[in-house]
Amino acid sequence: MSAVTTLPARALLFDMDGTLVNSDAVVERCWRRWAEAHGLDADEAMKVVHGRQGHLSMAVLLPDRPMEQNLAENRQMLAEETADVDGVVAVPGAAALLAAVDRLPHALVTSADLALARVRMGAAGLPLPELLVTAESVGASKPDPEGFLKAAADLGVDPADCVVFEDSGAGIAAGRAAGMRVVGVGPRAAAHGPTVHVDDLDRIAVEPREDGSLLLRIG
Repeated sequence: MSAVTTLPARALLFDMDGTLVNSDAVVERCWRRWAEAHGLDADEAMKVVHGRQGHLSMAVLLPDRPMEQNLAENRQMLAEETADVDGVVAVPGAAALLAAVDRLPHALVTSADLALARVRMGAAGLPLPELLVTAESVGASKPDPEGFLKAAADLGVDPADCVVFEDSGAGIAAGRAAGMRVVGVGPRAAAHGPTVHVDDLDRIAVEPREDGSLLLRIG
């Protein structure tokens, strides 16, 4: 990016996988193994799985299966992903960005469950925000906006005053459906219409303002 984009906000809402944490190596291993075991094209499956809760990805890929089977296999998938941290690292700039917003309103809004969120953030050396909206916190997964709207409500911030950081099509759609502006992070994000796109988090600065709001400088 050559120009600097500025976004005023009162709260920042962060997705985890692909946004703060690069867990692609684990996701690829687990989901390719699952896809191949079910006779699916693994490359096509990988286009679906990012951003959603696992049982909903399974429902998209195998629409005729009972949801009970998807839920059961997702529990096994979560166990496998939680046990595998090989290659899990922070996205460049994530640690500095979280440090910059430590005393400002922010939240983690992830399709992972709490155990997986703790493991992956820990493996990446990143602090967990005080407010966590995980799979257990919502009734509907991204691309439904419920998680982002819950985080905004818990922070006491109007959705229009929130900025979402997301990497996936499902997550970007959820942020936009919540009425929020979206910073798309990484290669998956650009095609899904975020408000602004960045390769990583290295070129994002946070400027607190006297009224309690903040200004994002991106570029």
